[in-house]
Amino acid sequence: MILPVTAVFASVCTLLLIILSFRVATFRIKYRKGLGVNDDRDFEVAVRTQANLVEYAPITLVLMAIGELNGVTLEWIYGLGMTFVIGRLLHAWGMVNGRGGAHKARFVGILLTWLAMLALAIAVLLNVFRFNA
Repeated sequence: MILPVTAVFASVCTLLLIILSFRVATFRIKYRKGLGVNDDRDFEVAVRTQANLVEYAPITLVLMAIGELNGVTLEWIYGLGMTFVIGRLLHAWGMVNGRGGAHKARFVGILLTWLAMLALAIAVLLNVFRFNA
């Protein structure tokens, strides 16, 4: 396998997306609402929690794959992947329990997400400059 670490994290993100999508689907069935949301705050939170993962996961997984292919150490890829996944789990937990408002887990989750993404971007760039210098 060429990208074993990225493969693991892509699978974990997919499982999380299925869980979040199931929550959205239950609200859509409950309210018979195929598109958009109604005035149920929890429905809106479910949709935004799912969408937030969809917004952040693809670019992070792309960075992980590029880093893994280009020789960033697997320990870094794995550690930053764990940071990202923990951040996404905390964000989802905070969104649901804070009902879309301020919540400590949501705040910590987004910080961990951004930190993982920033570190991945820097690691990939440094790796490119190291080999092209």
